[in-house]
Amino acid sequence: MKFKVLAFLLLCFPFLSLKAQGTFIPYGKITFEKKFNVIRSLDNASIPDEAKAKMQKYITNEWEFIFDQNRSLFKPVKKEKEDENQSFFPFALGRQTSEIYTDYSKKQRVLKRNIMGDDYLLTDTIPNLDWKIMHDVRNIAGYECRKAIGIIYDSVYVVAFYTDEILLRGGPEGFTGLPGMILGLAIPRYNTTWFATKVEGFTNHQAEIIPASKGKKIETEKDLKKLIELFTRYEPDKKGKAEEAKKRLYGFTL
Repeated sequence: MKFKVLAFLLLCFPFLSLKAQGTFIPYGKITFEKKFNVIRSLDNASIPDEAKAKMQKYITNEWEFIFDQNRSLFKPVKKEKEDENQSFFPFALGRQTSEIYTDYSKKQRVLKRNIMGDDYLLTDTIPNLDWKIMHDVRNIAGYECRKAIGIIYDSVYVVAFYTDEILLRGGPEGFTGLPGMILGLAIPRYNTTWFATKVEGFTNHQAEIIPASKGKKIETEKDLKKLIELFTRYEPDKKGKAEEAKKRLYGFTL
Protein backbone atom coordinates (compact mmCIF):
# COMPACT_ATOMS: atom_id res chain seq x y z
CA MET A 1 0.00 0.00 0.00
CA LYS A 2 2.82 2.36 0.90
CA PHE A 3 4.47 1.75 -2.49
CA LYS A 4 1.18 2.51 -4.32
CA VAL A 5 0.76 5.78 -2.44
CA LEU A 6 4.35 6.77 -3.22
CA ALA A 7 3.92 5.91 -6.89
CA PHE A 8 0.71 7.99 -7.03
CA LEU A 9 2.43 10.99 -5.42
CA LEU A 10 5.39 10.78 -7.79
CA LEU A 11 3.05 10.55 -10.77
CA CYS A 12 1.01 13.56 -9.70
CA PHE A 13 3.90 15.57 -8.27
CA PRO A 14 7.07 14.64 -10.20
CA PHE A 15 9.03 17.39 -8.50
CA LEU A 16 8.87 15.55 -5.18
CA SER A 17 12.25 14.12 -4.22
CA LEU A 18 12.48 10.40 -3.63
CA LYS A 19 15.04 11.26 -1.02
CA ALA A 20 12.57 13.48 0.81
CA GLN A 21 10.19 10.53 1.01
CA GLY A 22 12.86 8.46 2.74
CA THR A 23 12.51 5.76 0.09
CA PHE A 24 15.28 3.44 -1.04
CA ILE A 25 15.32 2.91 -4.81
CA PRO A 26 15.29 -0.79 -5.81
CA TYR A 27 15.35 -0.31 -9.60
CA GLY A 28 15.50 2.39 -12.26
CA LYS A 29 17.86 4.17 -14.65
CA ILE A 30 20.78 6.53 -14.09
CA THR A 31 22.23 8.76 -16.82
CA PHE A 32 25.97 9.43 -16.55
CA GLU A 33 28.09 12.01 -18.33
CA LYS A 34 31.51 10.62 -19.14
CA LYS A 35 34.12 13.32 -19.75
CA PHE A 36 37.67 12.98 -21.06
CA ASN A 37 40.10 15.91 -20.69
CA VAL A 38 41.86 16.10 -24.06
CA ILE A 39 44.28 18.92 -23.21
CA ARG A 40 45.47 17.37 -19.95
CA SER A 41 46.07 14.04 -21.70
CA LEU A 42 48.51 15.83 -24.03
CA ASP A 43 50.69 17.31 -21.27
CA ASN A 44 53.65 15.12 -22.22
CA ALA A 45 53.03 15.15 -25.95
CA SER A 46 55.16 17.21 -28.32
CA ILE A 47 52.27 19.28 -29.62
CA PRO A 48 52.63 23.09 -29.94
CA ASP A 49 50.55 25.16 -27.52
CA GLU A 50 49.03 26.96 -30.50
CA ALA A 51 47.63 23.66 -31.76
CA LYS A 52 46.34 22.71 -28.32
CA ALA A 53 44.58 26.06 -28.03
CA LYS A 54 42.51 25.21 -31.12
CA MET A 55 41.46 21.84 -29.80
CA GLN A 56 38.25 21.05 -27.99
CA LYS A 57 39.14 20.72 -24.29
CA TYR A 58 36.78 17.86 -23.44
CA ILE A 59 35.18 14.92 -25.18
CA THR A 60 31.90 14.02 -23.52
CA ASN A 61 29.20 11.44 -24.04
CA GLU A 62 26.29 9.94 -22.14
CA TRP A 63 25.91 6.44 -20.73
CA GLU A 64 22.90 4.70 -19.19
CA PHE A 65 23.02 2.52 -16.11
CA ILE A 66 19.87 0.38 -15.93
CA PHE A 67 19.49 -1.66 -12.76
CA ASP A 68 17.37 -3.71 -10.41
CA GLN A 69 18.35 -5.27 -7.06
CA ASN A 70 20.58 -7.96 -8.60
CA ARG A 71 21.57 -6.90 -12.13
CA SER A 72 22.74 -3.91 -14.14
CA LEU A 73 23.54 -2.91 -17.70
CA PHE A 74 25.91 -0.03 -18.46
CA LYS A 75 25.75 1.10 -22.09
CA PRO A 76 26.39 4.24 -24.17
CA VAL A 77 23.71 6.57 -25.46
CA LYS A 78 24.47 6.74 -29.16
CA LYS A 79 25.30 10.14 -30.62
CA GLU A 80 24.21 11.27 -34.05
CA LYS A 81 27.56 13.03 -34.43
CA GLU A 82 30.84 12.37 -32.62
CA ASP A 83 32.93 15.10 -31.00
CA GLU A 84 35.54 16.49 -33.39
CA ASN A 85 38.44 15.02 -31.37
CA GLN A 86 36.88 11.57 -30.90
CA SER A 87 38.63 10.12 -33.97
CA PHE A 88 42.03 11.04 -32.46
CA PHE A 89 41.18 9.38 -29.12
CA PRO A 90 39.12 6.33 -30.12
CA PHE A 91 39.61 4.51 -26.80
CA ALA A 92 39.19 7.50 -24.49
CA LEU A 93 35.44 7.15 -23.99
CA GLY A 94 34.65 3.62 -25.14
CA ARG A 95 33.07 2.58 -28.41
CA GLN A 96 29.35 3.15 -28.92
CA THR A 97 28.74 -0.61 -29.01
CA SER A 98 30.65 -1.42 -25.81
CA GLU A 99 28.69 -2.32 -22.66
CA ILE A 100 28.86 -4.21 -19.37
CA TYR A 101 26.18 -6.55 -18.02
CA THR A 102 26.62 -7.53 -14.36
CA ASP A 103 24.82 -10.16 -12.30
CA TYR A 104 25.69 -9.28 -8.69
CA SER A 105 23.96 -12.34 -7.21
CA LYS A 106 26.20 -14.64 -9.28
CA LYS A 107 29.21 -12.31 -9.11
CA GLN A 108 29.57 -12.50 -12.88
CA ARG A 109 29.64 -10.04 -15.76
CA VAL A 110 29.69 -9.99 -19.55
CA LEU A 111 31.78 -7.33 -21.27
CA LYS A 112 31.09 -6.35 -24.85
CA ARG A 113 34.15 -4.64 -26.28
CA ASN A 114 34.73 -3.20 -29.74
CA ILE A 115 38.24 -4.02 -30.93
CA MET A 116 39.45 -3.11 -34.40
CA GLY A 117 35.87 -2.62 -35.55
CA ASP A 118 34.52 -5.96 -34.27
CA ASP A 119 32.51 -6.71 -31.12
CA TYR A 120 33.81 -9.35 -28.71
CA LEU A 121 32.01 -10.89 -25.71
CA LEU A 122 34.11 -11.67 -22.63
CA THR A 123 32.73 -13.41 -19.53
CA ASP A 124 34.39 -12.67 -16.21
CA THR A 125 33.85 -12.53 -12.45
CA ILE A 126 33.28 -9.17 -10.79
CA PRO A 127 36.75 -7.79 -9.89
CA ASN A 128 37.39 -6.96 -6.25
CA LEU A 129 38.47 -3.47 -5.28
CA ASP A 130 39.42 -2.32 -1.78
CA TRP A 131 37.97 1.06 -0.88
CA LYS A 132 38.80 3.53 1.87
CA ILE A 133 35.70 5.51 2.84
CA MET A 134 36.33 9.18 3.62
CA HIS A 135 34.32 11.81 5.52
CA ASP A 136 33.83 14.15 2.54
CA VAL A 137 30.34 14.45 1.06
CA ARG A 138 29.10 15.85 -2.25
CA ASN A 139 25.67 16.35 -3.74
CA ILE A 140 25.29 14.58 -7.09
CA ALA A 141 22.00 14.56 -9.05
CA GLY A 142 20.14 15.48 -5.85
CA TYR A 143 21.71 12.78 -3.67
CA GLU A 144 24.16 13.23 -0.83
CA CYS A 145 27.15 11.06 -1.66
CA ARG A 146 30.10 10.02 0.48
CA LYS A 147 33.63 9.96 -0.91
CA ALA A 148 35.77 6.83 -1.20
CA ILE A 149 39.22 6.16 -2.62
CA GLY A 150 40.42 2.94 -4.27
CA ILE A 151 43.42 1.71 -6.25
CA ILE A 152 43.38 -0.35 -9.46
CA TYR A 153 46.32 -1.93 -11.28
CA ASP A 154 48.46 -1.45 -8.12
CA SER A 155 49.04 2.28 -8.62
CA VAL A 156 46.07 3.97 -10.33
CA TYR A 157 43.93 5.99 -7.91
CA VAL A 158 40.15 6.07 -8.25
CA VAL A 159 37.90 8.59 -6.48
CA ALA A 160 34.24 7.63 -6.07
CA PHE A 161 31.12 9.17 -4.53
CA TYR A 162 28.30 6.82 -3.53
CA THR A 163 24.79 7.06 -2.10
CA ASP A 164 23.19 4.45 0.14
CA GLU A 165 19.69 5.48 -1.01
CA ILE A 166 19.96 3.24 -4.07
CA LEU A 167 19.95 -0.39 -3.03
CA LEU A 168 22.26 -1.84 -5.69
CA ARG A 169 25.93 -1.56 -4.78
CA GLY A 170 27.13 -0.90 -8.32
CA GLY A 171 28.42 1.92 -10.46
CA PRO A 172 29.57 3.05 -13.91
CA GLU A 173 32.16 1.05 -15.87
CA GLY A 174 31.56 -1.97 -13.63
CA PHE A 175 32.91 -0.36 -10.45
CA THR A 176 31.35 -1.80 -7.30
CA GLY A 177 32.15 -2.77 -3.72
CA LEU A 178 30.87 0.28 -1.84
CA PRO A 179 27.81 0.32 0.49
CA GLY A 180 25.64 1.98 -2.15
CA MET A 181 25.43 3.15 -5.75
CA ILE A 182 28.36 5.11 -7.19
CA LEU A 183 27.05 8.34 -8.73
CA GLY A 184 30.41 10.03 -9.24
CA LEU A 185 33.75 8.62 -10.33
CA ALA A 186 37.12 10.08 -11.33
CA ILE A 187 40.37 8.46 -12.47
CA PRO A 188 42.91 11.33 -12.63
CA ARG A 189 45.58 9.28 -14.44
CA TYR A 190 43.07 8.54 -17.21
CA ASN A 191 41.92 12.19 -17.27
CA THR A 192 38.35 10.88 -17.13
CA THR A 193 35.29 11.46 -14.93
CA TRP A 194 31.82 9.91 -14.72
CA PHE A 195 29.02 11.84 -12.98
CA ALA A 196 25.32 11.10 -12.78
CA THR A 197 23.16 13.83 -14.29
CA LYS A 198 19.78 12.17 -13.74
CA VAL A 199 18.38 9.43 -11.51
CA GLU A 200 15.05 7.96 -12.60
CA GLY A 201 13.95 5.81 -9.70
CA PHE A 202 11.18 3.22 -10.12
CA THR A 203 11.31 3.42 -13.93
CA ASN A 204 10.89 -0.11 -15.23
CA HIS A 205 13.65 -1.06 -17.67
CA GLN A 206 14.20 -4.49 -16.13
CA ALA A 207 13.40 -6.32 -19.39
CA GLU A 208 16.40 -4.55 -20.97
CA ILE A 209 18.89 -5.83 -18.38
CA ILE A 210 20.23 -8.74 -20.38
CA PRO A 211 23.77 -9.66 -21.45
CA ALA A 212 24.89 -8.86 -24.99
CA SER A 213 24.53 -11.73 -27.44
CA LYS A 214 25.81 -10.20 -30.67
CA GLY A 215 29.56 -10.48 -30.92
CA LYS A 216 32.40 -12.97 -31.10
CA LYS A 217 32.46 -15.03 -27.91
CA ILE A 218 35.80 -15.57 -26.20
CA GLU A 219 35.32 -18.98 -24.61
CA THR A 220 38.70 -20.74 -24.76
CA GLU A 221 42.33 -19.89 -24.08
CA LYS A 222 42.92 -20.18 -27.82
CA ASP A 223 40.22 -17.56 -28.49
CA LEU A 224 41.77 -15.27 -25.87
CA LYS A 225 45.26 -15.69 -27.30
CA LYS A 226 44.05 -14.68 -30.76
CA LEU A 227 42.26 -11.64 -29.31
CA ILE A 228 45.36 -10.55 -27.39
CA GLU A 229 47.45 -10.85 -30.57
CA LEU A 230 44.94 -8.64 -32.35
CA PHE A 231 44.77 -6.22 -29.44
CA THR A 232 48.58 -5.77 -29.41
CA ARG A 233 49.14 -5.98 -33.17
CA TYR A 234 50.44 -2.43 -33.57
CA GLU A 235 52.46 -2.25 -30.35
CA PRO A 236 56.21 -2.17 -31.11
CA ASP A 237 57.37 -4.29 -28.17
CA LYS A 238 55.10 -7.29 -27.68
CA LYS A 239 57.33 -9.06 -25.17
CA GLY A 240 55.57 -9.29 -21.84
CA LYS A 241 52.51 -7.54 -23.26
CA ALA A 242 50.12 -10.51 -23.13
CA GLU A 243 49.39 -10.29 -19.40
CA GLU A 244 49.09 -6.51 -19.55
CA ALA A 245 46.70 -6.77 -22.52
CA LYS A 246 44.59 -9.32 -20.64
CA LYS A 247 44.28 -6.91 -17.70
CA ARG A 248 43.16 -4.16 -20.07
CA LEU A 249 40.63 -6.40 -21.83
CA TYR A 250 39.07 -7.53 -18.55
CA GLY A 251 39.74 -4.23 -16.81
CA PHE A 252 37.54 -1.63 -15.19
CA THR A 253 37.07 0.79 -18.07
CA LEU A 254 35.52 0.34 -21.51
